[in-house]
Amino acid sequence: MDKTTKDSIRKDFQKHDRDTGSSDVQIALLTKRIAEITDHLKSHKKDLSSRRGLLMLVNKRRKLLDYLSDKDNERYKQIIKQLNLRH
Repeated sequence: MDKTTKDSIRKDFQKHDRDTGSSDVQIALLTKRIAEITDHLKSHKKDLSSRRGLLMLVNKRRKLLDYLSDKDNERYKQIIKQLNLRH
């Protein structure tokens, strides 16, 4: 993921202009990386190290979503809707 993509994701999800590490931003960046690795694994089915990395990213995103759900349920619902994580 290049710097311009990261910056655009940060601008979309940050709470204030200097926000780079809030749960919302981290979840959005992880979601983008998960999508990229998933596309990679569609064409490289035997790449087990990337599959392990994907599972670790999914677990990290799940932990952040659980934290956000406990701390601020409205922000949790908003980010789920914004990122299209639940159908």
